Amino acid sequence: MTQYSKYFSPELLAGKTVLITGGGTGLGLAMGMKFMTLGANIVICGRRNEVLETAASQLRDAGSGFVETYQCDIRSSEEVEAMMESISDKTPIDILVNNAAANFIAQSAALSARAADAILAVTLHGTMYVTLAAGRHWIESGRTGVVLSILSTSTITGRAFTVPSAMAKTALLAMTKSLAVEWGSKGIRLVALAPGNFPTKGAQAQLNPSDRKSKNANEETAIPLGRVGDPDELSDCAAFLVSDAARYMTGEMVVLDGGLHFTGSGAEDLLTWSDKDWAALREQRK
Repeated sequence: MTQYSKYFSPELLAGKTVLITGGGTGLGLAMGMKFMTLGANIVICGRRNEVLETAASQLRDAGSGFVETYQCDIRSSEEVEAMMESISDKTPIDILVNNAAANFIAQSAALSARAADAILAVTLHGTMYVTLAAGRHWIESGRTGVVLSILSTSTITGRAFTVPSAMAKTALLAMTKSLAVEWGSKGIRLVALAPGNFPTKGAQAQLNPSDRKSKNANEETAIPLGRVGDPDELSDCAAFLVSDAARYMTGEMVVLDGGLHFTGSGAEDLLTWSDKDWAALREQRK
């Protein structure tokens, strides 16, 4: 459960309005809860209205700022533009957190075009649509802004068996660096955060199915700090990056993985899987 931070002033994000894509669950919701405790207003978007409303109720209990929800499929540039128009008219944002993404483990040679596109449509195209729409509205209105994109250490190491995600995240790092230069003079910062293992229900189901956990029971021993991350730790780092405390940082990616990427990509255990193991996983997903 997200708590008031002992590391930051409760006014760190006072008066700031933050849009979080995929903010209704997992790490997106955890960041929203943290930002609320630091004085922010929160806008969350996602595809399922019932999930958004449940999350909004939790967010309102976390702080005194306002909370708004938008049902939006970021895979559609038209829906993104409509959402941004509405937000700009009602509650102009100061900060965008690109959190929405799709991913699952699979043998790349067996990956269909449809499956690959399902990952790229959300993780790459959707994130690009939202970022460009936010930047366009900030520039047209003369407002400053911050974009934080949640990436992964696959941008450094690559990652077998999640190739479309690794490609998308790497492209978004290029977007972060490129727009940091292009939009810097407009007062718009772009930063990125690459988390390691921060278990959430959704990610666990897609990336760490029960068969993988049973074959890799000592996965935490591969992490130099000897444990997985806590969502509160990620939220603290995110809060710093989007705040004025990081006002001279742009175009950079911060890694938060307990040192795991120094030991490997995190996918090495999957190299030992047999065709039978992969077939069993595909059957589970049907």
